[in-house]
Amino acid sequence: MAAGCVARYRILNADGSAAGQCGNGARCVAAWLQRDGAAPGEHFRLDSPAGVIDVQALGQGRYSLAMGLPKFAPAALPFLAPAEAASYELPVGGQRLRFGAVSMGNPHAVIEVPDAAAADVATLGPALQARPEFPEGVNVGFAQVLSPDRISLRVFERGAGETLACGSGACAAVAVLVRQGRVGRHVFVGLPGGTLEITWPADDAPIVMAGPTAFVFEGEFPLEQVE
Repeated sequence: MAAGCVARYRILNADGSAAGQCGNGARCVAAWLQRDGAAPGEHFRLDSPAGVIDVQALGQGRYSLAMGLPKFAPAALPFLAPAEAASYELPVGGQRLRFGAVSMGNPHAVIEVPDAAAADVATLGPALQARPEFPEGVNVGFAQVLSPDRISLRVFERGAGETLACGSGACAAVAVLVRQGRVGRHVFVGLPGGTLEITWPADDAPIVMAGPTAFVFEGEFPLEQVE
């Protein structure tokens, strides 16, 4: 475990594969550690699969997490592109699909759409995810810009399909859209499961995600099943 962290964790997708990052999962880990007494105080650090995360407890079940720097170099995803660019095009589903690409500890492709609710997530998500240019797959976000500080987003994730929310996907969408000049640096991201607040203060600063948590289930996991 990294020095100064109160806990180290990993995330498994619905299909059992390991996730490189999970913003919503990180908030849940933070909330559980605070309730358990393992993370006292308003500020603490977590050792995530993608590196150390700084956490701030905001009260009333809300947490703010510094999710790290977005990495746009294709090799960081990995993405087999000839050169780094603000946007790319690939043939997908009989059309030329334009998207941005970024790593938030896991790979993301972000497509701007006129209407997120009507986006063909079920078809285009897995089709882009399966492109050979993404040798390890990719999370695919469908983002609708509503205003400079508000977007609507749906995400088709690796190992899970479309999910109700994706914290790293919200960070990725804002990073890509900021780089393309489509939104400002403080954006509310509306997802089917709720709203996240994403702030990217500067190109050389980490993206900060803030959002709620809620305890909805209690259970026990036998330690002998943990590798």
